[in-house]
Amino acid sequence: MKILPIEKIREADAYTIKHEPIADIDLMERASTELLEWIEAKIDPAKTIKILCGLGNNGGDGFAVARMLAGEGFKVEVIVVRYSDKMSPSCKTNYDRVKKIKIIKLTELKDGDSIPEIEEEDVVVDAIFGSGLARPVEGFIAEVVDHMNTGKAIVISIDTPSGFFCDTTNTENKGAIIKADYTLTIQFPKYGFLFPENDQYVGNWEVMPIGLHPEFIKNVEVKNHFILSFDCKALLKSRTKFSHKGTYGHGLIIAGGYGKMGAAVLAAKAGLKAGAGLITTHIPEMGNNILQSAVPSAMVSIDPDKKIFTEVPDLSKYNAIAIGPGIGTKGQTQNALKLLIQNTGLPIIFDADALNILAENKTWISFIHRNSIFTPHPKEFERLVGKSSNDFERNQLQREFSIKYNAYVILKGAHTAISCPDGTCYFNSTGNPGMATGGSGDALTGILLGLMAQGYTSKETCILGVYLHGLAGDLAAEKWGYEALTTGNIIHHIGQAYKKISPVQDNPMKL
Repeated sequence: MKILPIEKIREADAYTIKHEPIADIDLMERASTELLEWIEAKIDPAKTIKILCGLGNNGGDGFAVARMLAGEGFKVEVIVVRYSDKMSPSCKTNYDRVKKIKIIKLTELKDGDSIPEIEEEDVVVDAIFGSGLARPVEGFIAEVVDHMNTGKAIVISIDTPSGFFCDTTNTENKGAIIKADYTLTIQFPKYGFLFPENDQYVGNWEVMPIGLHPEFIKNVEVKNHFILSFDCKALLKSRTKFSHKGTYGHGLIIAGGYGKMGAAVLAAKAGLKAGAGLITTHIPEMGNNILQSAVPSAMVSIDPDKKIFTEVPDLSKYNAIAIGPGIGTKGQTQNALKLLIQNTGLPIIFDADALNILAENKTWISFIHRNSIFTPHPKEFERLVGKSSNDFERNQLQREFSIKYNAYVILKGAHTAISCPDGTCYFNSTGNPGMATGGSGDALTGILLGLMAQGYTSKETCILGVYLHGLAGDLAAEKWGYEALTTGNIIHHIGQAYKKISPVQDNPMKL
């Protein structure tokens, strides 16, 4: 799914109005119907719904929803936030419609008026400002926003929380911003929803599709994408009747060390579950019995050293290489990583300690094969690339790193971000807080290795890998909950994750 910047969303609206064709007021009606259906499904009809409406089209959505909710038997109160004497034409039309409905309590709120009380059991719908806001919210409207934020009522924002900047950081936004519990965003996710710094404002968000013109969406060029199931389904390779283990590649994972053999075990298991024909794990000598017992399906390459990685094995038989989980950062290990970079013509998947070694030896990065994949968590990214003052700046640094080194960077976290050598970025839609557990990153590295061994490109590997990893975590969480979730649970559900995005696997003959 494409993530459009705000100016492109305006163009999508205008294109739809012209080419569908549809009147602006009818497009607003379509959006409000989607909002109504969500509220009906989620909110107890015994609650009072208080809708704060601005004077633009976001306020028009609020007026339209108020009318529809009243028609469905909800108790509705509308508070018009009068920061101007003007209204947009469609907003005015819906305002006039609401005025005619006697069962809706309508309050005009102006500067200097007492702000109506919001009770804890109320539900507040924020329709003051939409995504087109260009300046901080101050003065009278800021007082209204702050009043809403101090209450305990559930707050639902339409499109974006009022006062929220979608395409730039809010860490420097000195105005008031609604802190929504839910944000029902119209047609597309907003870029700003995907960063931790904005979670306090956006809350849980869902996309409300309103049928903007598919031709415009297909042709518009964007820098940001949101990965959904159909994106991954289009990437999946089919398996043929006469294929064999050699068909699906041989991956090498260099992982594990004294006290950290679990990292090698988890990565190897995940690589096999992801579909690689063969996985070899290069480990220190002391880990042989552990690996052979824990992952009998994997082969083992033994390092001469008993406790750490010191020597690069023969690389000629491998289709894909990953390195890092649990290897440590000792001098001999650093030298061996340098030799690996020099001696392979393949892209490499770098994780964990391999990233920490590169952070100490940044001049090596220029010699890494193009289309390699880096998989840092935020602290590893900071050590590798540098500090940033906010999430937007960090995302820009991530893109610049990918462009400079012709590499892919998977910055792990909620909505894991994948930056590409062309400067585009893909944000993941799967995953949950239960995946914040030891070894989860090792499993992702194994999945990436398994995909790359099968012949997926680096870009396909990143997109499909992070989605499968998150989806497996979501499926595991349905059974175990967040607190009890372990990396073993995630790996166990990789097969189910595959089946979710490719139901035809249930019956290969089904058309």
